[in-house]
Amino acid sequence: SCFNMVKAVEHGHEIVALANLCPANVDEQELDSFCFQTVGHNVVQAIADAMELPLIRRSFHGVAIVKSLHYLTPTADDEVEDLYQLLLDVKRQYPEVEAVSCGAILSTYQRLRVENVCLRLNLTSLAYMWQRNQLDLLNEMVDTNLNAILIKVASYGINPRQHLGKSLSQLRTHFVDLSEKFGFQPCGEGGEYETFTL
Repeated sequence: SCFNMVKAVEHGHEIVALANLCPANVDEQELDSFCFQTVGHNVVQAIADAMELPLIRRSFHGVAIVKSLHYLTPTADDEVEDLYQLLLDVKRQYPEVEAVSCGAILSTYQRLRVENVCLRLNLTSLAYMWQRNQLDLLNEMVDTNLNAILIKVASYGINPRQHLGKSLSQLRTHFVDLSEKFGFQPCGEGGEYETFTL
């Protein structure tokens, strides 16, 4: 998501505010969301502070009622409706907002849900990383000095004791090897890992 904001600025957009869905219980570290990362939610405010931007947050419970690929009809209690309410809050506070920066790379499920909400709110989804080759994208992130560290691992080939807290630049060669040997998604799009951008 942070790198997609970099790409949005490169394409002439101005970042006005950050928006984040987080667990209702602040002590909860991770929700089993089909669509949204919650690991690291407790330090998202630091990103907003570093960027000197306001942060609009909304709590949710991480429930996917509609699990099919397409999300066509607003469905009560689905986590997508929490995203709708979050972006509605953003539009109310910042009516000049015209678009949403979306960090989706590979998940059609995620992209379609963001686009559904954007369409309903007359916003444009800016997904500059969508369908990019993951090795190329990983290299670009590392080469532009994006300092993102692993805060969760969930895949064969990466070990919490060895790899948590390491940066993408430190792990690039290892991820390339895992990709070649096992089909590992180098940008973590298969749920292999989660990052936090410092």
